[in-house]
Amino acid sequence: MFTEYKASGARPDTKVPTPKIIFFDIDDTLSRKGIIAEHNKATLEALAKTDIKLVISTGRSKAILPPDILALLEADVLDAIICMNGQYSFNKDGIISHYPLSDAQTDKIVLLCQKSELIHKFDSATHIAWSHENERLREYNAITPNSILDPEYYKSNTVYQCSVFFNNQQDQMQEIDFAQDELKLVPWHHIGADILPVNASKARGITDLCQHFAIDARDCMAFGDGFNDLEMFDLVGYAVAMGDAQPALIERADFVTGTIEEHGIQAVIKQLKIAS
Repeated sequence: MFTEYKASGARPDTKVPTPKIIFFDIDDTLSRKGIIAEHNKATLEALAKTDIKLVISTGRSKAILPPDILALLEADVLDAIICMNGQYSFNKDGIISHYPLSDAQTDKIVLLCQKSELIHKFDSATHIAWSHENERLREYNAITPNSILDPEYYKSNTVYQCSVFFNNQQDQMQEIDFAQDELKLVPWHHIGADILPVNASKARGITDLCQHFAIDARDCMAFGDGFNDLEMFDLVGYAVAMGDAQPALIERADFVTGTIEEHGIQAVIKQLKIAS
């Protein structure tokens, strides 16, 4: 399944110009439940033999990137990783770009979370630090070395984003005007969202990577499925929504493909003009 969503007169089987970089979201794009699908891993390994740069673009903290994704970076299958919604980008040689939260931003975010009485966490390059624990988080922290309980972690460590967790639909901080503090709330699930500076996005990370590799964003392709992919889709030349993507993302996509299980990424790759 591969459908050109914003039809421009081209047939679905029309070859797509080969992008110079392909950006991949992780969860529900490459992976289910934190594990990359074997056919997606095989496709990345095959693409790594071409001239196309391969980059991860995820909202996940660097501290909890899946081991199979990090292994692909170490094996030179991936060229770089953008994490924490564009707040931190790196490759095997080190940091490419990063945008720490200021003290004023973290103080304001904590105040907003406390006002709403919601569990939240701050993400650094090495840890995710929770404000509170419940039974589920205690179990998670027990098996996740980089996940800790430390409500004051942000005061003495460099952090890049905050994630907040809702108890129900009514708890989604709908009454807060984040823009007045130059912040934004980016939902990634009905029970959770990220709180970020208003100018933070995967698109900023992609801009940094394009500058790093001296490549125009119009020559790039991106695969995604969630709300935090919206700005990324507006920036790149070829935006591909997975078959089970959020409706708002599908509206912004250039192409819609199948789900992971339907080999959606492979359906698109077959349309690229890649010399065999």
